Amino acid sequence: MLELTQQITDITGKAGGSWGISLFDLNNEESWGQNEHRPFYAASIIKIPIMIAVFAAAERKEVNLKDTLILEQEDIVGGCGVLQHMTPGIRLTIEDLVTLMIIQSDNTATNMLIDFLGAQEIQQTMKDIGLRQSNFFHKMMIGQRDSRRMNVVTADEMTVMLKNLYHGRIVSEYASSQMLQILKKQQIRDSLPSKIRHLDKATGNLHWELANKTGNVPGIRHDIGLFSVGERVIAVSVLSEGADDFTSAGTIGEIGLMIHKYLAQSL
Repeated sequence: MLELTQQITDITGKAGGSWGISLFDLNNEESWGQNEHRPFYAASIIKIPIMIAVFAAAERKEVNLKDTLILEQEDIVGGCGVLQHMTPGIRLTIEDLVTLMIIQSDNTATNMLIDFLGAQEIQQTMKDIGLRQSNFFHKMMIGQRDSRRMNVVTADEMTVMLKNLYHGRIVSEYASSQMLQILKKQQIRDSLPSKIRHLDKATGNLHWELANKTGNVPGIRHDIGLFSVGERVIAVSVLSEGADDFTSAGTIGEIGLMIHKYLAQSL
């Protein structure tokens, strides 16, 4: 992993800004971090803990994922997602809202789930799964944020969360599997996998997969996920702040390409 981590250190240094990165190789248990304990504004990365809170409530039989919520006019917010363009009054299952929240980063779906669960439920779930520095305070698209009560995550805690999800330790083995399947359906692929999608022929059609979630607002860009090539799997969290938005997107894409090569070479 030494060559990989040196490459990542070099490219993030050239990109500017602040970077929090954590890697954990699930095959040989090697790990590496750079500013991995530094809290970053979470942006849409916080949607994974919200998903976990929904599945935890379902596991306790407090929520049925097939139950429906009504989209109200006051629920609608901008940013990512299709629900802002839908007609108020439609019903969506909780399961579908979770899917939209993850694979399209739908802010309206996210806020509906936050209102349904309550902030305390999400905060308690984050504590229950071992998140100590990462925290949840507010909904999406709220405008001015109180700097003392911001949604934050650390790269280290996100990687540990992903590792536990992979091993079936988040909520239950079945719930972990269901959440991973949702993450694998991710439609926002402009960061970690952005430079890999055309490599299949060059790598002999090696099967690769990424179960991931992005998060970005101006000046902040993140991507975290479970990256696999064949039987090789790595949990990766890349958080960035202060770099030019175009540069940060390209840099995270290069990191994804480096990780792909690392996994492919060690098959």
